[in-house]
Amino acid sequence: MVSRLVGVLALQGDFREHRHALEELGCDVREVRTDADLQDLTAIVIPGGESLVIGRLSHLFGLLEPLADLIRSGLPTLGTCAGMIYLARSVTEGTQYQLGVLDVVVERNAWGRQNESFETDIYIEGLDEPHHGVFIRGPWVEELGEDVEVLSRWDGHPVMIKQGNILATSFHPELTNDRRLHKMLLEIEES
Repeated sequence: MVSRLVGVLALQGDFREHRHALEELGCDVREVRTDADLQDLTAIVIPGGESLVIGRLSHLFGLLEPLADLIRSGLPTLGTCAGMIYLARSVTEGTQYQLGVLDVVVERNAWGRQNESFETDIYIEGLDEPHHGVFIRGPWVEELGEDVEVLSRWDGHPVMIKQGNILATSFHPELTNDRRLHKMLLEIEES
C-alpha cells in the first residue's frame, strides 16, 4: 500500500475526529498550522468548527494563499461544514476570509441555530447505503458554479458537492463511524 500523508487543518474545530478517522484508514496524518506543514501532503481535510475563526486564524498564520494555491494545483481536499464555507467563493451574507477555491456561494447556519441541529440518513451518489448525516448549524449551497457536481441533497438543498479534486459536505462525517467519505477523499488521490 502506498503511504499517504494527509493533512488536517488544525487551527480550530473538530480536527481530532478527522485525524482519528484517517488513522483508522491507515493514513499518516499531520496537523496543519503553518505553511511548512503543507509540505509533502497527498490530501488535506478542512474540518468543521467556526468558519470565521478558521478563516481569521489562517489569515493571521499566513496559510490562506499557500493553502489555496496547493488546492488549486490539485491537492485532494475534503471540507466538512465550516470547511465547506472556508473553501467557498463567498457566503450569502457578510464577509469573511475564504479560500475561494470552490465555485459556490453558501449560506451559513442555513437550518438555524445550535438547538435546531439534527441528524438524518442521506443518500449520496456513488454509495450503496445511506450515510448518517450529522448537521450542526450546517450550511447549504445557495449557488453552484457550472463545474460543481451535486452528490447529495437534503430538503432540496445541496449538502454534498464535488468540484474536481474538492469534496465538501454540510454535515460532519467524522462524527460517525462511517469512513466512506474519507475513503472518497483518498480515491481522488489515486485517480
